[in-house]
Amino acid sequence: MSGILRGRVAIVTGAGRGLGREHALELARQGAAVVVNDLGTSGAGEGASAGPAEEVANAIRLAGGIAVANSADVADFAAAQRLVQQAIDTFGSLDILVNNAGFVRDRMLVNTTEAEWEAVLRVHLTGHFAPLRQAAAYWRAQAKAGRVRAARVINTSSGAGLQGSVGQGTYSTAKAGIAALTLVAAEELRPYGVTVNAIAPSARTRMTEGPFAQRMAAPADGFDAMHPGNVSPVVAWLASVDAADVTGRLIEIEGGRICVEEGWRHGPAKDLGARWDAAAVGGTLRSLLAQAARPEPVYGARG
Repeated sequence: MSGILRGRVAIVTGAGRGLGREHALELARQGAAVVVNDLGTSGAGEGASAGPAEEVANAIRLAGGIAVANSADVADFAAAQRLVQQAIDTFGSLDILVNNAGFVRDRMLVNTTEAEWEAVLRVHLTGHFAPLRQAAAYWRAQAKAGRVRAARVINTSSGAGLQGSVGQGTYSTAKAGIAALTLVAAEELRPYGVTVNAIAPSARTRMTEGPFAQRMAAPADGFDAMHPGNVSPVVAWLASVDAADVTGRLIEIEGGRICVEEGWRHGPAKDLGARWDAAAVGGTLRSLLAQAARPEPVYGARG
């Protein structure tokens, strides 16, 4: 296949369904050889099956593309290493990592169990860090050997991680962590030719079509704004050689809309030049808050 990713090698995690599936298909359509990773769990992270990854890899090959399947648990460091090595051994290199794997176990804060907290943070946050860490080690070694690659990482955050989402405290925390990891990784990996960006997609997937059924429903006709495939062309461009000047950014995508997110930045301040008296803090802080931009409301906030 020809396209903007011709000759490049990609890993897409969580690529058996939803957004990841569409990313894998689009990257292959644009010419990349793709390692299709999916553990094959339920929407709540239960069970495992090689079927979803195999189905997507087969679909790519039937369309004339190049793909192999992988059913590793990306939150396991050794399995993440084997995933990266599979790309290198099969296709000779690795240029693109799309971190997308995840599931939800939504609960209000006071109902969330320790097991649910740990499971969601593991798949999202550790599931991003482990493949990124292993791929980064490969790219650093390549750069030190004089073979700098135009490597690209696209992480998956969420509006829940940026503004928060009622009933999704664990998921929101994990996705906020991914946004911060993206910023740090972008700076640390810059010397090796690697760009690191994150997307915050809004699309119809197993994680959204239940709690947001009405908003995510496909229209009877016309443009299906919530189809997950709408997100993938942005991922493909971020994965291209042409995107070398874009790093450390978080991009929200919904339907045909692309929005560059503007994160935490220093706002109004007052330096007393001495230790504050606790009784004096309230008036000063309220004055500064009055000057600051109001935060966007948490998703699902009352009133």
